[in-house]
This record gives sequence, C-alpha cells and structure tokens, in this order.
Amino acid sequence: MERAEIRPPVEPPSYRPPYLAAGLAALAVWSLYALTLARTTQFWDTSEYIATAHILGIPHPPGNPLFVVLTRAWELLLAPFGLSVAVRVNLFSATMSALAHGFWFLLAHRILAFYSASRAFRLVGAALAVLLSATAFTVWNQSNVNEKVYTVSLFTIALLSWLAFRWRDNLGQGKDDNLILLMVFILALSVGNHLMAFLAAPALFLFILLIEPRTLSNWRLYVAGAVVAVLGLSIHLFLPLRAGLDPVINEADPSCASVAEALKSILTYGQAGCQALSESLTRQQYDKPSMFSSPLDRRLPRDLGLMAAQVVNYLQYFDWQWARSIAGNQALFGGIRWLFTLLFAALGVYGAWSHYRRDRTSWMYLAVLLLTLSAGLVFYLNFKYGYSYARERFPDPEMHEVRERDYFFIVGFSVWGLWAGTGLVVLWQRAADWVAARWPRVQRPRALATPTLALGFIPLVLNWGWASRAHDFAARDWAYNLLMSVEPYAVLFTNGDNDTFPLWYLQEVEGVRRDVTVIVMSYLNTPWYVKQLKQLTAPCPAGSSPAADPTRIICQRPYAGELEQALGAAPVDRPGRPAPGLSPSPRAPAASIIQLTDEQVDQIAGMLPSLTQEPLQIRASSITTTVPAGSIMIPADWFLAAIVTSALDDRPIYFATTTQAYDELNLRPFLIRRGVAFKLSDGPVEADTARGIYRVPTSPWTPVLGQYVDLPATEWLLRDVFAHRRGFPEQWDRWVDAATQGIPFYYAYPNLALAQIYGERQQQEKAEYHIKQAEAWLALGQK
Repeated sequence: MERAEIRPPVEPPSYRPPYLAAGLAALAVWSLYALTLARTTQFWDTSEYIATAHILGIPHPPGNPLFVVLTRAWELLLAPFGLSVAVRVNLFSATMSALAHGFWFLLAHRILAFYSASRAFRLVGAALAVLLSATAFTVWNQSNVNEKVYTVSLFTIALLSWLAFRWRDNLGQGKDDNLILLMVFILALSVGNHLMAFLAAPALFLFILLIEPRTLSNWRLYVAGAVVAVLGLSIHLFLPLRAGLDPVINEADPSCASVAEALKSILTYGQAGCQALSESLTRQQYDKPSMFSSPLDRRLPRDLGLMAAQVVNYLQYFDWQWARSIAGNQALFGGIRWLFTLLFAALGVYGAWSHYRRDRTSWMYLAVLLLTLSAGLVFYLNFKYGYSYARERFPDPEMHEVRERDYFFIVGFSVWGLWAGTGLVVLWQRAADWVAARWPRVQRPRALATPTLALGFIPLVLNWGWASRAHDFAARDWAYNLLMSVEPYAVLFTNGDNDTFPLWYLQEVEGVRRDVTVIVMSYLNTPWYVKQLKQLTAPCPAGSSPAADPTRIICQRPYAGELEQALGAAPVDRPGRPAPGLSPSPRAPAASIIQLTDEQVDQIAGMLPSLTQEPLQIRASSITTTVPAGSIMIPADWFLAAIVTSALDDRPIYFATTTQAYDELNLRPFLIRRGVAFKLSDGPVEADTARGIYRVPTSPWTPVLGQYVDLPATEWLLRDVFAHRRGFPEQWDRWVDAATQGIPFYYAYPNLALAQIYGERQQQEKAEYHIKQAEAWLALGQK
C-alpha cells in the first residue's frame, strides 16, 4: 500500500534542493508566457517602458533605473536572434516571472519536505504550486508583456524568499551572515526597480528573528550591511548621469550638478541633496497624499465606507484570478465564477492550515509576506473606487481609478497560488489514502487519485482567453493611425498615457514619424518638459544632425516621407482614390515652438491656477480667439497659448481626438478633422470643396465629429493607411482593455462624419460603407 509518511522535517544535511526540476518548471512557465506573449506594444505603461529601455531614457518618477539598465542589457543580448525590440522587452518580463516561479518551485518543495519523505509528493506539489501561481490571471497577464516593472519585483521577492530558506538550512555551517548581506544588497538594489520588492523586508526580518535572533545583535553585520546597501542604492546614479545627456524621453529631468549631490539625494531618498533628483525619487509631481487621507477628498480623513470599498475591490480582483474568462462568456457559463473563486480560496486556506501544522516558522514568513502584499497594500495605496467597482452607485468617473489596479497585488496572488497548490497536493494525498484504505489491494492509489490534480489546470484553461496577448495589436495600430493622421513636422497635442506612450514607442523604437512633436498636456505644466520641447523643436545648426545620436535631444528631427510611402503603397487602380493634399517637399520648420526664455518658462510653470480678470484675446496667424473673463488658467494653458501663437505659421498644429485641450482657448471653431486628429486652421474655417474641406451636417454627434472634415485626406487615411492588424472590429470578441474602451469610438467618429457628408451628397454606396464601419466600431466599444 502506497502512503505518504508524515514525519518531522527533513534535516538540512540530508535535504537536496531539486534545481534541475525547478529549472524545468521555470522553462515550462516561460514557454507558456512566450506562447501568449504580446507581439508588439500594449496600452498603459508598456510603450513608455519599452521606449525608455531601448534608448536608455528615463521613465516617469521614480525613474526605475535598475529596470532600464537590465532591460537594455537583455535587449542587446537577444539582438542576434532577429526579434523585434517589443518582443525582446516583453520576453524580459516573461523571463523574470518564469525565473521567479523556478524559485517558487524550490520554496514549495522545501515546505513540502515538512510533510512527506516521498520525492514524488514533493515534486508534484511544487509543480502544482507553480502551476496555480503562474496561471493566476494577474500574474499571467502581467508576465507576457512588459506593462509594468512588477515581474522584476516578483522575481526579486521569490529569490529573497529562497535565499532566506537556504540561510535557515545552512545555519551553523559557517559564513551564515553572507546570505544575509546578499539579501540586504538585493533589497537595496531592488529599490532601483520599484519599492514593491522592499515589502519583503518585514517577513525577512521576522523570519531571522524567529530562527536566530542573535544574528540581529551582531554589530559587524550592520556595518557590512550599510556598505552593501549603499552599493545597491548606487544604481540610482544612472538617473542624473543619463539625464545630463538629454535623452529624448527624460521625465522629470533628474539631473544634478555633482555626483556628491546626487548621492546625498539617493542616500536620504529625496530628503536632501539635488532638488531635481529628490523630486523624482519622491514622485513629487504626483503629489501623493497621506495614506490616512481620503482619495476622494484630500481635505478629509479617509472614511470607513471607502476603506470597506477598497477591501471589496481587492476581493473583486481576487475573484478574477482563477476563472477570468467566465465573466466574458456569461451565455455559456452563467454567473458561476464565484464557485471557482471559493474553490481556490478554500484550497489556499487548506494549504495554509496544513503548512501551519507542519512548520510554523516558514508559515509565518509566507503569512506575513502575503499580509503585507495584500491587506498592507490596500491600506497604503489608498485608492479611489476601482475602475469597474460599483459604477451604478458611483457613476462619476472622478470617483474611480482610471484603470484596474490589480497588478499591484501580483505577488500576493502569486503567493496565494503557492498555498492553493499545497492544499491541492495534500488533497490528492488524502484521496490516495482513502483509496488505499477502501481498496487495500490497489497497488498505486496515488495514480487512481490523479484526477484530483485536474483542478490545478482550471486557471490555465479558464484564464487563457483573457490573459493571452498574442493577437493584440490595438495599441501599436492606434499610435500608427494617430501619427499618420497629421502632416509633416506637425505639433500633436495629446491627453495622457494611452494617446502618448504608444506614440513614443513608435517614434523611438520603430522610428516612425519622428518629425512629429508629441506634446502631452498633463506634462505641459512642468518647466523641465517645456524646456525639452524647446530644444527638441529647434532648427538644426550647420553641422548638427539628430542622426548623430537618435536617443538624445539634439534638434528638430527630419520628416522621412512616411505619408508619401503610404500613398505609394495604396491601390492605384481604385476609382476615385483621393489625394491627401501633401506638399511635394515639406519645409522644415524655421523656429522652435517655444519662443520663451528659460527664466520665462520657470516663471509660468510656477504660477498657481488663476482666474482671468478680463477677456484674454489670443491672435495666431489669421485667427483670433478670446478666453472669457473668469476662466481658470493653469500653466499648461499659458504654454499652449504660447505655442499656438508662435508656431501656427511655421508648422501644422493638431489635437488628438482624445483631448479637448483646444477648448481651454476656445479654438474649437477653427478645427478641421483629419483622420483621428483635428487640425488647427490658420484662419477662419469655411467649406471649400476645392480644398476638400466639407461641413459636417449638424447633429447631436457634432461635438465629437467636428464641424469640418478634410474629406479626401480622411477617406484616404481610413481606407488605405490605417492599420488594423487584428482585423476589422466585427471580428473581435471584445475590446482588449475596458479602461481604453473609448478608442473604438474614436475610430467610429471619422467614419460617421464621412457617412453624413456622403449621405447629404446622395453618394449612398460610400455612405453605407462608412455607416457600417461606424456601427461596428461603436459596437466593439460596448463589448
């Protein structure tokens, strides 16, 4: 009769970690992530991180220097394989998560050594733990794309956990403190990626205290620890050193006058030293409130109702982890996802309880780690209501986060998967024991109980459709379509992450439309950004060329003829094919878009929001607009006015359809739609069929369609230029990301505008074509 013998822990001298099996587990996880890997960029921070890694730029504060350096090295390592930059960087995320699961395998196997002497039991249990951890929805969905830096944190925490377990096993064999110093170094170094990995510190401290408290009284350890901590933190020197070289993406410009000042900022973590670096490290531009204040009204303390909502929001994210696709197919599954959630919650509790009975010290470590990375984060992060939480009760978008924030809890969900896997393998053993007791003649009771293990594959099957990113090209296509909507050397105002970062990716990584100056309005309040725009759009002096170093700001980058190339690639035999109205040889701009001195930039950026005391008249080229008295003006509005005033005669000015920044200066009457952007006319707008400018019939849709359309250019863009590599909208089962679900509407609007114009002109075939396109995009935006 085959039974697993429950006995005291395996003694450290006799325990041998299964490194080969762990490596195979990591390879299996990596293969899964590679199979479902994003083949290009994605929405949110993906594009920013791919672009900054590729050019050694500086992403948004605190700058993530360790991530940038590691990812750039990884990208260069994979360069000989001919993979695209996006795939290489996304594979970095997959590799970090896969390596983390290799260490989780070792950790789970060591824990299960407290359960059974059976090698098969421990290997199967460790494999189940890794399977459930790796296929939890958020873990999987964040591992097949480099959307955030948290897979590096996941790897760091898993590595630290395994090092702590090895320290315990090797205690008393000499050089015990070496592993502790290594852990201190990794913790300090990990701060250069993200503070999340540092959240393992409380669990590590408690683990050491429970096992060998005398270690903490060794003063030599503190001295050596301080030295290695400084070495780890020194990765932050990358920020001021690289910022001083003016990379094209240089957010917050954390440059310093000296290395000494930079080190002072780093070692005090922004409390002294170099001001620019300190502000970046402390994320001052985000003005994060205290964890004790309400995220809905920063003047009031947080209330119990909102705290309860944040806990419920966390439970909502937990509910997604084990059977995410059920929510996307209610007709097939109905409302039964909660059954799977209860199943894996129960398995995790069962695994934790059995772990507690076998080894309370390692149980305490995992319990504190999980508590810190779940309840602790819920309290510390102090979010608004979740993006999709209670929308019926709280319809105001300002009351909600701008996107789902489940990725903050990636490590917690991963750890829960370990305990759920532990619970499942214990359940399997109990089933085998029951079979052996009921049918004593059965030779292999575990084999007969094997169907129990099928529960471990539920997340793999039911999360696949939502976690996979293999066929998602929406973000890259959106960036391409927006950039191609504007003329050579255009200034393009955008709103935020999703209409900006993908454009950065396309420009800096793929080299598409680098001539376009993308200006994100949310950064236009900062002096460092305005000064960078001033330099980026300055004409090139004799002997100077941006091609000398494409990663740095040198001067205005040239137009490479992409629009003409698109025109040449379009079908030449299609009757009535419109011309986009391009100039045969676009003229390079004669001046920078910023005609202010650095002192004037600093002065404007330092202004507080204020009311205009009297009407403010703005003249640019042949247009005049008035900002009424009593309007609130912020620095970005003043800079916008300065750019429009100085640059409109020199280069085209556009606004992405995702922003309404033009309303701040009452520029709406001067806009002409071109694809998914609005061009600012250099004079009053009137219908002019000779130039292809048509007035859109007035309707309830007018505010989003625009009053005027460049019909030939927009028709050409929609039919011949715009990329939709996933297919037309009616072929999609759902939009890729609920928080970016407005983008299909931005594709619908130009189709709807053209349909109305063609309908008014009795061109029914064209009108029907664009109506169908508009309806398909509108339907996709509601899936």
